[in-house]
Amino acid sequence: MSDHPNASTSLWDKGWYAPAQRLDSPNFGPRPPDTCIDLLVIHSISLPPGQYGGQEVQALFTNQLDWDAHPYFSQIRGLQVSSHFYIRRDGSLWQFVSADDRAWHAGQSEYRGRPQCNDDSIGIELEGLEGDVFEDAQYERLRRLCLDLHRHYPIAHIAGHEHIAPGRKHDPGAGFDWMRLKASVKLPNRYFPLCL
Repeated sequence: MSDHPNASTSLWDKGWYAPAQRLDSPNFGPRPPDTCIDLLVIHSISLPPGQYGGQEVQALFTNQLDWDAHPYFSQIRGLQVSSHFYIRRDGSLWQFVSADDRAWHAGQSEYRGRPQCNDDSIGIELEGLEGDVFEDAQYERLRRLCLDLHRHYPIAHIAGHEHIAPGRKHDPGAGFDWMRLKASVKLPNRYFPLCL
């Protein structure tokens, strides 16, 4: 995929990203009027925790998860959540909500002096376990996605769920290599949390 800025417009259709496999989630809503979409939030997820390769995450984000299929699912029974993007261990990319719309990924949160990060952020889930490492293919897909989002939206910040909901959330966790992401996207330090 080209990193040239002119490639950006052909990649997007009403907030849907052409390289992603589309699977619509019902868990979304409109953003508040005059919202500036300027934050990317990196998450990690696996269902059940630490198990990879199944369709459980897709099922969760589309309200199709069989709550009785695994004991862990009783802890999240009835949960209605979504993310804009999901990057699997092999680098394959899924999209559940138009980036123009508000996905339900951040929960109670605050960043750069603003509460309710769902309003003005784009959520990117990495298939993985908080504290565990991620795959080369995921970093490469994340790099390309971040750059394409940056070209299409006024992105000014990239943070983890742990940075926007400290103490409540811990993903993507210590296994995520922020320095690797920073070096690969070649964006200034001001885009990233001060704690890095």
